[in-house]
Amino acid sequence: MKKKLIAILLAATCALTAGLTGCSGNAATSGTDESKTSDAQSTGDSTAKSDVVAGFVYIGKINDGGYTQAHDAGRLAVEAMGVKTFYVEDVPETVADTKEAIQTLIDEGCNLIYTNSFGFMEGTDQMAKEHPNIKFAHCSGYMREDNMSTYFGKVYQARYLAGIVAGMKTQKNYIGYVAAKGIPEVIRGINAFTLGVQSVNPDAKVEVVFTDTWYDPTVEKQAALELLNKGVDIIAQHQDTTAPQVAAEEKGAYCIGYNFPTSDAAPKAYLTAACFDWKTFYTDDVKKAMDGTWTSRAYWEGLAANMTYLDKLTDLCAEGTQEKVDAAKKAIIDGTLEPFTGPLYDQEGNKKVEDGVKMTDDEIWNMNWFVKGVTGTIPA
Repeated sequence: MKKKLIAILLAATCALTAGLTGCSGNAATSGTDESKTSDAQSTGDSTAKSDVVAGFVYIGKINDGGYTQAHDAGRLAVEAMGVKTFYVEDVPETVADTKEAIQTLIDEGCNLIYTNSFGFMEGTDQMAKEHPNIKFAHCSGYMREDNMSTYFGKVYQARYLAGIVAGMKTQKNYIGYVAAKGIPEVIRGINAFTLGVQSVNPDAKVEVVFTDTWYDPTVEKQAALELLNKGVDIIAQHQDTTAPQVAAEEKGAYCIGYNFPTSDAAPKAYLTAACFDWKTFYTDDVKKAMDGTWTSRAYWEGLAANMTYLDKLTDLCAEGTQEKVDAAKKAIIDGTLEPFTGPLYDQEGNKKVEDGVKMTDDEIWNMNWFVKGVTGTIPA
């Protein structure tokens, strides 16, 4: 994989050494010199205020306009704390590539390492076992060790709110959803979105197309076009780029983004987005490492902790949508609304959750069935 070493030293005067690219002033941009052959990239002040050195393994590029860019905003917040950071971007989801990227960060001195995609789980777990003195945290998985946490956001709560937006807006009662993988993380998001749609528009249906990739703008756009050509008038997504949103705009439809506010990508189509604020977790976790209170944990927070949120609604949203969203958000935060409360039925009409019963976090985390109102098949 192609990776580079670029250190940007934010001081009044920057020292330039072999293999490093620097700049002066307050800019914190990454270099793009293709001649660089070292592995990790680094930005930040050379006079770190902590012994913690944080490393990040990314599935995408830091300027992808979506998932990885949202994570990198968290890294920059860590850097602002005076912590030296390194990252490796565009890493394939194989055990070998994951371990190689992690080893690169270890070689740079990182002692707290984050890996940001589900497919990095096994490689991260293996490296945690091999390096018990280094702290690890893996995003969206379930494997843990004494020196390895898991972390994610309850973005399904924001997706429920996004579903309200879509349900209020659709004229055809036919909404498309471009999804990456047939895993619980994706499935619960589709279900929460659909339940949000149905809360304001019981007649609306959601059709899902799976791409089997987190990050491939071409494939994502093709999947969105497939749905748009079937007649959906809104596209939602669980993908890492804005390609589905661009497709929606090109076809005169509307879109709901994911990960990061992306209204600039499709300004004539964008309604809102279900987003993460990764700095909420990263800054908290790094502080714990700095003060000696870090322990392995399973972190999963949502709207109440500001870990997830719904982007501001654009003027394209239907009248009355903001009031509906605000009421649902308040109810989720104060605990009077849990989107996954029975009665809930699967696609075939089988009752999965009894009346008034709230699904547990464990049941939601491991969800592997579609609710009634979703069209599509979960890939094996």
